[in-house]
Amino acid sequence: MANIKSQIKRNRQNERRHVRNKAVKSELKTRAKSALEAVGMPEGDALIRLLLKRIDKAAAKGVIHKNQAARRKSRLMRRANALRSAK
Repeated sequence: MANIKSQIKRNRQNERRHVRNKAVKSELKTRAKSALEAVGMPEGDALIRLLLKRIDKAAAKGVIHKNQAARRKSRLMRRANALRSAK
């Protein structure tokens, strides 16, 4: 356990950020799943656009790395296009 006042505060901040980051990452996974399921449906494009926006926002806030955001967007669009062409 930390004895230094600044480290006690840092631990509290880290815990709050950890919970917030965990929620954002969970939301990204949930939205990705629903967006891929909705490909080809009328609301599919809107869900994909919203997911891309959330991925960019998470990268801007530092929740995920900018390269990871680019990779996720690339993979998402590749999978969505493959699903579209398969239908």
